[in-house]
Amino acid sequence: MDWTSAQLRSLVELTRRGTITAAAQALGYTPGGVSQQIAALEKAAGMELLRRVGRRVELTDAGRTLACHAERILSTEAEAVEALERTRHEISGVLQVGLFATAAAEILPPALQEVRRVHPGLTVHSRDMDVDEVHRAVSSGAVDLALGVGYPDVPMPREPAVRVRQLYRERFALAVPAGSLAGREVIGLADTQDLGWILPSPGSYYGRAVRTACRRAGVEPRVAHEVTDTAATLALVEAGIGVSTVTDLMLSLRASRLDVVRLRERIERHIVVLVRSSAEHRPTVAALVEVLQAVSGPRRDTAR
Repeated sequence: MDWTSAQLRSLVELTRRGTITAAAQALGYTPGGVSQQIAALEKAAGMELLRRVGRRVELTDAGRTLACHAERILSTEAEAVEALERTRHEISGVLQVGLFATAAAEILPPALQEVRRVHPGLTVHSRDMDVDEVHRAVSSGAVDLALGVGYPDVPMPREPAVRVRQLYRERFALAVPAGSLAGREVIGLADTQDLGWILPSPGSYYGRAVRTACRRAGVEPRVAHEVTDTAATLALVEAGIGVSTVTDLMLSLRASRLDVVRLRERIERHIVVLVRSSAEHRPTVAALVEVLQAVSGPRRDTAR
């Protein structure tokens, strides 16, 4: 059968996620891209793998059968890639890395510089993605590994297919308009009741984590603006629109004229690297993880 790994992966994800849209999100494709992969796979297999049921699609018996075998084929392929890498006398190859905006700005550049220095044969391609999507991207095989963020109050999914390793942790502080809390070095969440907040939506891990911490302190944050982009959030705080939680890594994204006040409560986020279990021992993957840990070393356990 003349099929490709991308086609088999699309079928596996469709089986896992249930819809073409969800499979596309996990793989970093468009829904049309997934449909094209499945259509090409049907042509290669010479059989119908999907059927339309109203507005939905479902797998045929042949589709379900091939999906089971596809998982084993992809697993065997991963083992073969690892075995081939071990025959080389140096760390070389190509890796796909998923990452979010702050990681792209602050963590990736020094990591790539170190990779060029110690592993010149290793090529790293990166893909910017929503921080809440990186787990699915690693699980699906859309990327070899990814940088992500974990929150103790809102744990990310855990499954045997993905290994999560902490690089370092950051403590949140409160960013406020310059001069608005003059003389205050520390503030409790209970004292933010009358302040307008700028936060991501409660559907995001970050948005849920901050709201959970506030509620534990007995206060419901009065969110005036739901904003996901960190640089935009800092710009709004600088303009006097409201307050938001920040870390040192977040503050490095944009030079802003604002004040940072330490929070009495300890709210943390963990910067992590996610790796597929089947790929964690590949020499290239292990080497890149080691580099990420090395360049993250000076940041470990930062707290304001």
